[in-house]
Amino acid sequence: MTLDRSLKVRAGAIKARNVLTRAERIAQLQQRDKFNEEDSILGMPKVRVVKVSLKKKKKVKKADDDKK
Repeated sequence: MTLDRSLKVRAGAIKARNVLTRAERIAQLQQRDKFNEEDSILGMPKVRVVKVSLKKKKKVKKADDDKK
């Protein structure tokens, strides 16, 4: 059985997740000194997810090299 084209994941199509796991949230809160190990897991403050956007590379013009 084959996968439909819409279900396949391309290498460049990996999107940022908008939900963190509990361990990731705790790690970020500990870095900011807002969570201790004695604190309860329930009622943790929200953590903003940082979306990383990759900039496209600019094409280098070779017109100057071709004319010489």
